[in-house]
Amino acid sequence: MKKNIVAIIPARGGSKGIPDKNIVDFCGRPLLSWTTERALQTKEISSVWVSSDSSKVLETANRFGANCIKRPDDISGDKATSESAWQHALDMIEKQTGPVDIVVAMQVTSPLRGKNDLSKGISDFIKNRYDSLFSASKIDDMFLWEKNNKGELESINYDHKNRKRRQDFSPQFVENGSFYIFKPSILRTLNNRLGGRIGMTLMDFWQMFEIDNLDDLRFCEVLMEKYILKKEGSPQELPSF
Repeated sequence: MKKNIVAIIPARGGSKGIPDKNIVDFCGRPLLSWTTERALQTKEISSVWVSSDSSKVLETANRFGANCIKRPDDISGDKATSESAWQHALDMIEKQTGPVDIVVAMQVTSPLRGKNDLSKGISDFIKNRYDSLFSASKIDDMFLWEKNNKGELESINYDHKNRKRRQDFSPQFVENGSFYIFKPSILRTLNNRLGGRIGMTLMDFWQMFEIDNLDDLRFCEVLMEKYILKKEGSPQELPSF
């Protein structure tokens, strides 16, 4: 029996860095559309849902083929968590479709996905019997520092006083935020996207970049043109924008 796998895409209307960020023009079409399109193209996904407090965002989602969920104002502000949006959306979806087996939670501001990334993630999740999974990128030669409570710099992921050779470092991975996959029970029980048996699915290093400000937008457009559109081509049919 085919699993009921749903994609849930939170997309608030407000944004301080870029006005209407989730529907800003990105490579000639609304930013949101790149995420809905990838979900709709993924054969394992049963249905695609966008949760938003904004009528403009929901109109865009509908125009590009997604189902729409109006998010209540009390879980739509700057301090609202993605978990609260996913839980509300999950409740609404199950009223219409019945029990959901797997949730694919996607971030609009991480549009750099290839056509097979979601399928690979779902396959990794099911094959390895994970309870939750995050998309990740492998990072090499990335030495992280932070300031302590005295304002002094401290190395985090290595000992700067005893620097190892590059080849002696263990592989490190960054949670890139592109998408998460989890069982509904994990979200509802733990109020967290990750829990139980946690896995990851790997994406290329350049796919870790996301859009928070106008510089990010321009940079990600270059990456989209170079690594995805040049290889896969532009979508064939686009609604007017």
